[in-house]
Parts: sequence; structure tokens; C-alpha cells
Amino acid sequence: QYVPEVLVVSDGSTDRTVAVATAAGARVIAHDRPCGKGAALLTGLRALAADGVSRVLTMDGDGQHLPEEIPKLLAASAAAPGALIIGSRQFETLTTTSARLFGNRFANRWVEIACGQALPDTQSGFRVYPLADTLALGVRARHFAFETEVLIRAARAGLAIRSLPVRVYYPPVEQRVSHFRPFLDTVRIIFVVV
Repeated sequence: QYVPEVLVVSDGSTDRTVAVATAAGARVIAHDRPCGKGAALLTGLRALAADGVSRVLTMDGDGQHLPEEIPKLLAASAAAPGALIIGSRQFETLTTTSARLFGNRFANRWVEIACGQALPDTQSGFRVYPLADTLALGVRARHFAFETEVLIRAARAGLAIRSLPVRVYYPPVEQRVSHFRPFLDTVRIIFVVV
């Protein structure tokens, strides 16, 4: 409804992701095995760059990002085409665990220090990337630390970073599906920041 093409990168999914996305009209690229969120993002970014796309909007596959918020990000990107746009989730209005809230705030603070600027939601996967500039950053992380590394490298390269508040949907805690491994992925993010 809001974009000319939808690309789904299935990172070794064993469910019906590929079939459902294909049936819905999406272009699908599938990794044979799980390679990590960052690897999936890079696969998609590189494929779209090969097609001559200049800006890419990304959404996580867990359903938290609301499609009706896409126009906000696209408008912000149109106003600043060379900027990295982040849809900043409003945690204060959500039912979330105190550990998750603390973890996000803790990560935000250290990434802000590394970037030298205030960034209200450094872990959001709801973004618009200026494609050529993003790929030129040379990000090496292949898991959840990818988005953190992009921000740090972008800030150091002088790429503009803009955040805007977006609404999100979080199902009840017991129904949430995430492949984020709290210890391992947090350690990876810490290493990127360090």
C-alpha cells in the first residue's frame, strides 16, 4: 500500500514465511540457514542496491512495526533523503517487562555516547536507510548488533541521523516471539560499542 516493492528476507525460516510472503506478492530471498538479523538486512540491502534503489525502509518480521506508520518515515526521508531515519518506539505507552525496558535504555545510553548524539531508540529496526551511504559504511556485524554498528559508523562518517516517534504493537509478553538471545546478543552489541 505504501511502497512500490516489498522484499522479504527469510533468514533460514522453517515456518511458512517464504510461501506466505510469496503468495502475498512480495519478492523473497531465502537464506538456507539462519545467518543472523544483520546478515539478512545486508542481503536485502545489497539486492536492492543492485536494482538501483536509493532508499530502503526496513521493518522487523515480528509484527511490532505498524504499516500505517510507514508514511511518517517516508515523509521524513523525503525531507532529508541523505539521512538515516529511525522510527523511535514509545516504550512508556507499552506493556513490557522491566528488564526489557532497562535493557533498551541501557543500550540507548551507551550507543548515544559512542555516537555523540541523542538517539531515543537505537535498537529499532523500523528505519529508512540511504542505501549507497549505508553500504559504504562497511558494517561487519551480522546479528542484532548490525543496527548498533550502523548508527555508530554513520555518526562517525557524518551521516545525518533523524528519529521520530512511531506507534508499535506488542502482543502480551507470553505471546511474543523473538530470536534475540539476551546474553549473547547483548555481548555482541557491547563489543560493537566498545
